[in-house]
Amino acid sequence: MNYWTTRRRDLLTGYLFVTPALIGAVAFVFVPLVLVVWYSLHEWNVLADTFDFVGTENYRKLAEDPQVPGVLRATALFSAGLVVLNLGLALVLAVLLNQRLRGTTVFRVLFFSPVVVSLLAWTIVWGFLLQDNGGINAFLDLVGIDGPNWLRSEGTAMASVVVVQVFKNVGLNMVLFLAALQGVPQELYEAARTDGAGPWTVFRRITLPLISPTILLTSIITVVGSLQVFAQISVLTQGGPGTSTTVLVYYLYQQAFQFHAFGYGSTLSVVLFLIVLALTVLQWQMRKKWVFHEN
Repeated sequence: MNYWTTRRRDLLTGYLFVTPALIGAVAFVFVPLVLVVWYSLHEWNVLADTFDFVGTENYRKLAEDPQVPGVLRATALFSAGLVVLNLGLALVLAVLLNQRLRGTTVFRVLFFSPVVVSLLAWTIVWGFLLQDNGGINAFLDLVGIDGPNWLRSEGTAMASVVVVQVFKNVGLNMVLFLAALQGVPQELYEAARTDGAGPWTVFRRITLPLISPTILLTSIITVVGSLQVFAQISVLTQGGPGTSTTVLVYYLYQQAFQFHAFGYGSTLSVVLFLIVLALTVLQWQMRKKWVFHEN
């Protein structure tokens, strides 16, 4: 009897295709995750070349760290502002571009082009524009407005960073929403208008439910991305003024790579992972309540 049946050959082929992805996941996701948890139980000082087991001491230090509440507050503020503005603006732009008016192709390219621009280059340019004597304040001076020092004032620094990030990535969510809108059957719109439904009713009763799977996808992507922001904070504000824009990832970087407290930095990494995991699971569990295609 031939051992290499068609079924076994298909299984082997499938495993060979999956193996590189599995190796990558194990080497670059699961192993680093286990190592971070292991490092969080140690006090690792690279300069002194020491690696001492301290158990839960780093977690006790985390609970007593007076900076952590402010860091978590800044992280929540940044994430909430980014998610609301990004998803809201992306949906509005997608609805407008879905009207099939003249020139919409140009606007699609215009709004999507920042997505493919280097993040560092984008942030540096905005850093110049938002300086006290930068391009934005120069424009405001032309109309008689004395603009603030956007990146050095506690009242405007966080909002400035959020807006820069929204303009950078809103095009991606816009394209996803636009694809979802174009997949809504036109017969449903025609039937609703025949029954006398107005534009807002059509949008709320037909459009939103049918694009809710895409809303779920974009919300998960945006929430996870907002919790991993680093380059924008590092280039624009360095966590200041004070600690008003010190989000969790930047605080982690400071502890691990500026203060060389790798054990405590690993503890902050574990906290970040748990926050991302909890929010992702929460959104996934809530899908049955507001995603149209879920039971």
